[in-house]
Amino acid sequence: MFKQFPGFLLIIILVSCHSATTPAVDAKYADSLINHYSPNTMVENNLAFWQKRMDVQPDNFVNGPEYAAALITAFRQSGDINQLIKADSLVNKTNEANAGKEPGNWRGLANLAMMRHQFSQPANYLKQAVAIEGNSVPNAFLDFDISFESGNYSRAKGLLEELKAGNEYGYLFRRSKYEHYKGSLDSAITCMEMAASKAGNNKTLKQLALSNAADLYMHKAGITEAVDLYEESLQLNPCDLHSLTGLGWISLVHDGNDSLAERLFQFVHSKSKSPDILLKLSQLEGYRRNTVRQKEYGNQFIKIVTEPVYGKMYNKYLIDLYTGVLPDTHKAVSLSLQEVNDRPTPQSWAWYAWSLYSNNEQGKAWKIYKGFVSGKPLEALELYYMGRMMQGMDKSYNAREYFKAAWKNKYDLDPQKQEIIKRALDI
Repeated sequence: MFKQFPGFLLIIILVSCHSATTPAVDAKYADSLINHYSPNTMVENNLAFWQKRMDVQPDNFVNGPEYAAALITAFRQSGDINQLIKADSLVNKTNEANAGKEPGNWRGLANLAMMRHQFSQPANYLKQAVAIEGNSVPNAFLDFDISFESGNYSRAKGLLEELKAGNEYGYLFRRSKYEHYKGSLDSAITCMEMAASKAGNNKTLKQLALSNAADLYMHKAGITEAVDLYEESLQLNPCDLHSLTGLGWISLVHDGNDSLAERLFQFVHSKSKSPDILLKLSQLEGYRRNTVRQKEYGNQFIKIVTEPVYGKMYNKYLIDLYTGVLPDTHKAVSLSLQEVNDRPTPQSWAWYAWSLYSNNEQGKAWKIYKGFVSGKPLEALELYYMGRMMQGMDKSYNAREYFKAAWKNKYDLDPQKQEIIKRALDI
């Protein structure tokens, strides 16, 4: 017995080493990003330059679009919604000063409306631009964006053929979005990586494509590839808070390193006014089973995003909270109905069905599901919702199929939702 023990112990050690999971996110690298972070002075200087020009000549609307563009760029970094509102005001004033004769202003208003989730407006702005210069390439790109966001996927698909002859980066970026919608993740990733290669010397466009490709890899559970692309994106722009958040999320849902995830999330929170990170912090506390802190962060998020200035920008996340951690199913039904009216996508209909089910309106939920959700492409969150709904309606086969589909994109889901699926599938 004693002669065999050392060999047996060695086997145990080897098996343990082989089964150990190497963290995808290097903690030393992540901490280095935090410790060596410095603001993007180019963005700040550009904003200050155009702000000064407008302060000196407040009625000079030639400078207005440039100042608006600087504000939008700053918003992407700062998360300050007031910058987006100011940009919208500037473009509106410029459009009025030009008597609505400049198509670029109409396109600017349309893009700002979509950023603010005001989906009833962009189509009218596009009509004005088309009336001035016809079906130009910029108008075709905008037409795709509006069609895609509003759920008119057949029109969006047809427009893709027209876009091939235009800007290669713009075409590939949009092609990736459409392939993702169809569920063709490999094609979506390929298109987004090709878009990055077509960005040329434009670091901003390349970084945007790389971080989006990283998101797509995470959807596919390609964690190593996602981390590599987030890191490549951060090399181009160390102030890329989206990629820092992505690394934090992988630390949480893949590595189980909640302390590193918290450091990254709290750092992003200190550098951005965007409320998004509060939701991540709430989900992190859910992982820790600290329901008090989970609800505190959730309530902080709700308090901010329900301010009038945000409009409907965060309806999706409010619906998730109101049917989960902070239940208020009547509000969830109301918000999901708004989404269906604004953009009747399969995702919006799934939110509506789930909200109705959560509000004990099973018959109506089933009718909505059969008419607008069943058989349609869905993301992980909606697949999870439909799995829960089928589970509650004793449709065990359907529930299992939805949960299996959601599990393929498990890293899109917070840890508590993952646990529910694992229990349902006996994983």
